[in-house]
Amino acid sequence: MALQDLTPQLRTRLSRVERAVGWFIVLTIAALLFGFGYYIHTAAQHKGWFLTKAPYFTMLKSATGLNVGDPVTLMGFNAGEITVVKPMPADDFGQNVFVEFELKSPNYAYMWTEGSVAKITSAGLLGKRGIEVTRGTNGYPTYVSYPLREVSLTDAQNLPELSKWRLGQEIYQLPGTNLLAGAFTPLSLTNLAEFSAAGYTNIVVLKVTEEGKGLTGVWRRRQGKHRQGIYERYTNGVSKCWLFADEPPAVAEQAQALIDQVRTALPNFLSLTNQLNTVLSNSANLTSNLNLVALSARPVVSNLAAATADLNHPGALGDWLLPTNINEKLADTLGTANTTLASANTNLEALFNDLGQSLENLANITSNLNNQVQANTNMLSSISGLVVHTDEFVQGLKRFWLLRHLFKSKTTNAPPAPARPLEPLRSPKSGA
Repeated sequence: MALQDLTPQLRTRLSRVERAVGWFIVLTIAALLFGFGYYIHTAAQHKGWFLTKAPYFTMLKSATGLNVGDPVTLMGFNAGEITVVKPMPADDFGQNVFVEFELKSPNYAYMWTEGSVAKITSAGLLGKRGIEVTRGTNGYPTYVSYPLREVSLTDAQNLPELSKWRLGQEIYQLPGTNLLAGAFTPLSLTNLAEFSAAGYTNIVVLKVTEEGKGLTGVWRRRQGKHRQGIYERYTNGVSKCWLFADEPPAVAEQAQALIDQVRTALPNFLSLTNQLNTVLSNSANLTSNLNLVALSARPVVSNLAAATADLNHPGALGDWLLPTNINEKLADTLGTANTTLASANTNLEALFNDLGQSLENLANITSNLNNQVQANTNMLSSISGLVVHTDEFVQGLKRFWLLRHLFKSKTTNAPPAPARPLEPLRSPKSGA
């Protein structure tokens, strides 16, 4: 039916339905676009598309197990991903593989010039490897977001609010090797004068009170006598920071080394098994010989068992060695010994008592003698005179003709004593 054939009421109703369907389609398309945009935004946030990324690179011996898009971990967390894996030029004989990766904000803030390395770790048993970066321990941040500029020392003295600016490089005392000032040293008129005296004309400065969202500087270690470190202006897609690579051998290489070691040790192991087989054969022969010895010793053991079984019979060897009345004899012997000891104890007590009495009598005698000596002071002189007179009396008896023969000395076979040599005569005038 043509539209002209419809009544005005039907035409009005049909236009309303068409308008409602149009609005429904428009709202549906808008909802789809909003959902798709929200999904894109969420995915971008999840993948870190809106985060600041800091590029790093390192050099490896082998690219085994490393692929573009693999995650880079920091302290166990996903901190970024690998972006480039390619071989070095053919004329570069120092390194083999160039690997570039990005760290998302704020993970690159953990990367400092000292302590931060790229460790190549094993990520599975099939040769898969990954990169794990370690947080820094000292030095300077590898990237900064502060306003960075290179100025002359004259312009540095005229900087507004000089205390808010920091040094963006290392200053050495030229031509020596002593470090005069490190990066992030606060600027002052005094140290600016020292920098001028050291031979510097321009310096790199950072304004640490204004930190932006993007990267402004990357740390470089310049080649030269002093290997001076300095923050260079960051250029997106060009500037990169180098990290030292800690690369152990791959799992396949370690497995091959283990196989080679096993192959080398296998002949020694086989010789050891041969020696073990010889030892087991000798042990078998030894056990067979021991079996023969045991069989030959069985009659001896049987006779010994029979002999020991007859030891406790009356009249047997045991009865001879240990008679039944040995306990009675032992008791009588012990009783006799006890009586003897008691008698000896009694005699010793009596002896000690008599000895004590004798000592007391001797003490009394010496005491009386001491008293008499003290009472008669002339007794000792009288006794001495008596002894002298007695000696003179005996000498007189020796000279008396009737008793002289009683005091003659007996002759012996001993040789006569040698005569004493006469001393030569000396003149009275000769000296002594």
